[in-house]
Amino acid sequence: MGTRDHMRQRQMRQPRLAEMVSDDLREEILAGRLRQGESLPRQEDLMARFNVSGPSVREALRILETEGLVTVRRGNVGGGTVHLPTAARVAYTLALVLEAEQAPLADLGSAVLELEPICAALCAGRADRGETVVPALREVLAEQRKLTDDTAAFNEAARRFHEVLVAGCGSATLALVVGGLEQVWSRHEAEWARETSASGEQPAQEAFDAGLRDHEKLVAAIEAGDASRASRIAGRHLDATQRYTGREDAARRVRSRLVR
Repeated sequence: MGTRDHMRQRQMRQPRLAEMVSDDLREEILAGRLRQGESLPRQEDLMARFNVSGPSVREALRILETEGLVTVRRGNVGGGTVHLPTAARVAYTLALVLEAEQAPLADLGSAVLELEPICAALCAGRADRGETVVPALREVLAEQRKLTDDTAAFNEAARRFHEVLVAGCGSATLALVVGGLEQVWSRHEAEWARETSASGEQPAQEAFDAGLRDHEKLVAAIEAGDASRASRIAGRHLDATQRYTGREDAARRVRSRLVR
């Protein structure tokens, strides 16, 4: 076999070996055998364990780093630190894709408007809602009531209310997907609030009061187990809030930098 053929065969083998190593390490991370913040074994130990070369190990770590599962340490020490997947990373990935698609912010808002009421209904349908989601929502409500004279803090608490609502729906899949969309929307809403404040404009007190009343009604419906009412209140509230924050401005697009 000539030198060129040998090099070509080596180039074909190495990525495959790297993928096998990354597959094994990924499985250990996702199964919890390698935990958040834990250091991966040294490169030499990984080479011995998998019986592969240094380049294969380094390529495997690059694959995992691209996926956000490890941070690779450069230099003499080498190795990497484990990072579990997070909802925040899902939100950023969604924002990247939506920006690449040049998605209007209105499109994102419409998706949240369709999906979050489903989460509200699911919260109302939980048998354990009185011990789980309702206390969590009431805690945020109590904070909101104290912040009606602080626009930025009130808006932050209001966004947290929606995040707690989605997280409490009882479906891990919906909580992740809708929660990711909710985070992307919330970051754009926060940017709108900063721009509004910088221009000297302040939302009317009536807007705070209306938002707070909606949240109180929504929590009451969830506590009562009335899924239909919870869904209707959530939908009306989101529609009013999104209109107020400029959802229908056709020029606005999703910007991933706000989510990073």
